[in-house]
Amino acid sequence: METIKALMTRRSIRTWTTEPVAEGERKIMLEAAMNAPSAADARPWHFVEMDDPAIINQFTEMGGTEMLAESTYMVLICGDASKEIYPGFWPQDCSCAAQNIQLAAHDIGIGCVWIAIYPLEERVETCRKILDVPKAITPFALLAMGVPNEVLGPEYRFDPERIHQNKW
Repeated sequence: METIKALMTRRSIRTWTTEPVAEGERKIMLEAAMNAPSAADARPWHFVEMDDPAIINQFTEMGGTEMLAESTYMVLICGDASKEIYPGFWPQDCSCAAQNIQLAAHDIGIGCVWIAIYPLEERVETCRKILDVPKAITPFALLAMGVPNEVLGPEYRFDPERIHQNKW
């Protein structure tokens, strides 16, 4: 898929079939994540993969996350401030990794939705508890995935009112 087409047609998918996400597809998405831009190339991220329904179901209690019960594969992206060269940039780096996963998923036909974790302390602590994430590592974003059970058409979201030329 061409880059612009991927950007303009990617949608958040929230319903999936029971078919598992293949190992090769998982690797492609994680390779894309780890190829994301990062301040000073610090790559201050870690990824926790989940495919056990008993673990995945524990995330359905966070509010607005009931659909996660249908996901067959999830990745928790975590920030590791100790790996930063320029302190404070890990959320941006992890955002780039999350976006790369979403675009890679879209390209290979996997449906994906980004669930915000950080900076919501209750969600951060829920992730720590369920997955034994160390205190020095910060859960950032949860990407729920699977073989899509819905087809959503592209949405054109360009808004010229949000563009300011040379000054506000």
